[in-house]
Amino acid sequence: MSSKAKQTQKLLLFRLSGERLFGIGTLKIREILPFMRLTKLPHSHHAVIGTATFRGSAVPVIDMAAAVGYPPLTQEEREKASIIVTDIQRQEIGFLVRSVQQIIETDWKSVMPPPKALGSKAFITGLLDVDGDIIQLLDVELLLAKVYPESLDTQEVVLTDVQSETLKSLNILMVDDSQVARKQLSDVLDSKDIPYQVTSNGDDALQILLRDHELGRPTDILVSDIEMPGLDGYELAFNVRDNSALKQPYIILHTSLNSEMSLSYANQVGANEALTKFDAEELLQAMLRGAEQAR
Repeated sequence: MSSKAKQTQKLLLFRLSGERLFGIGTLKIREILPFMRLTKLPHSHHAVIGTATFRGSAVPVIDMAAAVGYPPLTQEEREKASIIVTDIQRQEIGFLVRSVQQIIETDWKSVMPPPKALGSKAFITGLLDVDGDIIQLLDVELLLAKVYPESLDTQEVVLTDVQSETLKSLNILMVDDSQVARKQLSDVLDSKDIPYQVTSNGDDALQILLRDHELGRPTDILVSDIEMPGLDGYELAFNVRDNSALKQPYIILHTSLNSEMSLSYANQVGANEALTKFDAEELLQAMLRGAEQAR
């Protein structure tokens, strides 16, 4: 495969409780701060311990250990802790972690999907073996949905009858390793009675694309996350564009990352568009642009 489809990812490793290591992609991170005095937020989720001032804005801070089910950090532990300020799904959120360890470089092919035995409520999107240590990659979308359940509410989008029928006639495939993101995607189309297929990883998505092409009902629109274990969104797009025998779908890369670098790279691997999660109006309008191309 051309190196154009390969992009190494950097992960920040940290600890929440004991010696277990967790990871989060550095593209999601704005800054790492030492613990500071926080302003209390009344009537908030128990894991939200206050707000920090970051570049002139008030950013909510979540005790990540408490949010995922570990004991919350004590006041003494907080004094030695760090706040990871992230930019996820168009909002800045701070995560309090026990200790920040290091930044490593890897690629998503090395990331293994979590075991099904963990269940649907596990906050893990993947596992990575680094020198014998198993790094757990956190599903920050699921974590945020637990702390802020209202974030799952799908905005009502108005489509004309013609637009609705246009989308209903297409073969739409969506792929995202986050169960929360899959629900958001599905809810948007379900609300309009638009049929679709959805899967949790890029390898399965590629097989569906190839299968449907062979069956004579090629995929018209592919909506894919970028950061996924195995075949990530960049490589999935590249593999599709690199297969000249495949009827080419309209590719929308859909990511929680707000990084301009990640979005510009999407165009280099052949994506038609790159959107930041989650705006139902933007997503449906992008699909309608894809429908124009599919005609």
